[in-house]
Amino acid sequence: SGPVDVLYAGSLVTLMQTSFDAAFHRATGYSVTGISAGSTALASEIKGGVHVADVFVSAASRSDTALEGAANGNWGAWYATFAMSPLVLGYNPSSTFAATLKAEPWWKVVTRPGFQIGRTNPVTDPKGALIVKAVDETANKEHDPGLKSLVATTANVFPEQTMVGRLQAGQLDAGFFYDVEAAAAKLHTGPLTGIGQGAAFTVTVASQ
Repeated sequence: SGPVDVLYAGSLVTLMQTSFDAAFHRATGYSVTGISAGSTALASEIKGGVHVADVFVSAASRSDTALEGAANGNWGAWYATFAMSPLVLGYNPSSTFAATLKAEPWWKVVTRPGFQIGRTNPVTDPKGALIVKAVDETANKEHDPGLKSLVATTANVFPEQTMVGRLQAGQLDAGFFYDVEAAAAKLHTGPLTGIGQGAAFTVTVASQ
């Protein structure tokens, strides 16, 4: 018995807190002490000794490889991919734009005046980097350069672990999420038509 220190992707915060932590305790007798944030930031904090981790659950394998090798402190030697989840647009059903989002392509709606959309930091979170790529690809494909304004500002950037709460509280009309986190939080979602970006969730045991 005792605690297992788990550092995990912020996109899994609802699933971890409502399902996994309790199930793991029932199955093993061990409790979970969890810290959630962007996977890139967590990998840096492991290397920097900011947090001690028994287990690291990431949303991108490059966060695991950033821990491997002598140059990275030999914090990681392997990782296993255990789930995939596509990027989707989650929206607040009480938003004045909700009906429009259901009727029109997402990229035509999110740049309208007054639309509040949230995304995560591409520097600290793999999802944030995927969002930038998805928006840029759509802007080029649809010949809509104005769409790139979404990722040209940092005013719509929020910590990954707070995004669900902000959407549910009505602070955002919509946000970019992985399907697994949207489902766990019971969010209304719409597909990012033409976008094939998504998470590859991995797990590893961190060396200490």
